[in-house]
Amino acid sequence: MSTLAGWDDRRWHYRRSLASRVAVLTTLAVAVSIAAMSLGAFMVMRMQLQDSLDESLLDRAEKAAKFTALSEMTRRDVPSWMLGAADVRIIFITSERGVLTADDGPEIVLGRPELDVAAGRQPDSVRTIAAAGNVEYRVATVPAGSGQALVLAQPLSSQHRSLAKLGTVMLVAGGLGVLAAALAGWAVAANGLRPVRRLTRSVERIAVTEDLAPLAVEGDDEIARLAAAFNQMLTSLAASRDRQRRLVADAGHELRTPLTSLRTNLDLLAQADGSEGGLPEEARRELLDDVRAQIEELTTLVGDLVVLAREDQPAAIIEPVDLAEVTERALARVRRRAPGIEFDVRLDRWRVTGDATGLERAVLNLLDNAAKWSPPGGTITVRLASGVLTIDDQGPGIPPEDQPRVFDRFWRSEESRSMPGSGLGLAIVRQVVDRHGGRVAVADAPGGGTRLTLWLPGEQPAIV
Repeated sequence: MSTLAGWDDRRWHYRRSLASRVAVLTTLAVAVSIAAMSLGAFMVMRMQLQDSLDESLLDRAEKAAKFTALSEMTRRDVPSWMLGAADVRIIFITSERGVLTADDGPEIVLGRPELDVAAGRQPDSVRTIAAAGNVEYRVATVPAGSGQALVLAQPLSSQHRSLAKLGTVMLVAGGLGVLAAALAGWAVAANGLRPVRRLTRSVERIAVTEDLAPLAVEGDDEIARLAAAFNQMLTSLAASRDRQRRLVADAGHELRTPLTSLRTNLDLLAQADGSEGGLPEEARRELLDDVRAQIEELTTLVGDLVVLAREDQPAAIIEPVDLAEVTERALARVRRRAPGIEFDVRLDRWRVTGDATGLERAVLNLLDNAAKWSPPGGTITVRLASGVLTIDDQGPGIPPEDQPRVFDRFWRSEESRSMPGSGLGLAIVRQVVDRHGGRVAVADAPGGGTRLTLWLPGEQPAIV
């Protein structure tokens, strides 16, 4: 049962609104401040009353000790009020009398401090003594001649009443202050959090309607900065959604052509197999080769599409990578794919921190693009210096108006539509380079053709 009660308490704690928590914290802070100030004021007042009473008693005792007749009248039990001291009790003691009972009123038992003053061992004494009936007296003792001392005892009841009244006043004033602080804290929290509630309603509306229109930003405070941050997030979400829509539309368009051709060829094969005599072996082989090429093209397209479309990139091993070694591995693969192309290569070492697999794929796509456009027997020039990888081909080049679009998804020039490819290779290059904080650009090669330039941040490794 206690466990369930504790769970309910925790759930209630989590359900409390921010405004209530601000009000509670404000009230607690004010309550602690008022309690500390009240306690400090009470203690200071108590000490000052005590000091004033001690000074008054000592002063009166020193003046009374100078009158010798006062000693005789006290010994004859003359009441204090007859001596003009109705608020105190007057006692004369000697050093030989160890324990002494005062005159009239509750019994006051004097002790060692008073006897020390009578014997001359102490100049004076002031202390509080509890008399019979739990009545407290403030007792002041001063010397009154050889071997004698005058004792004045004043009850503390009036001081206790004053302190009790002061405590009551402080308690009531503190309670009213805490109540006012609670109301003020709630009002401030409710008014101050109104923009937060308005922003919350706007975000909830966006979650329901999926309308990514920017929120209204008012002022330049923290709430305005939060709204601006939400607007940036909404802009990113809108851009991501637009990219996804374009990707789906472009992918559907690009996939339609090989799928239609593949279905047509398969229908032809099926019809030929069902007809009398069938297809000649040569025609059948051509259709099968065409189907195989279309399947390979479709597989490449789907693979590139999956790599490019994934917002959550798979976990990659981030480690120091030599870009020259990555380029050499990519060159080895391209040489096998394009045996009729010459490669003029000069690479300087350049160490970067990143994903070796992703970087190799980016460099491989650049080299594949250069090999695809280079004529048979052409030369591809590859240079790597100070982190800048430059690849020049001897192809027809890219018109200046098309160069800004070569890294877009599925974009293909008119000349390239009859050539194999998915239109995603250079888009993958830009994605990898952006993830590594680099840059990639396209321009005209000095000797004709196209120049692709890739730069990655890193450092020149030390020569050992």
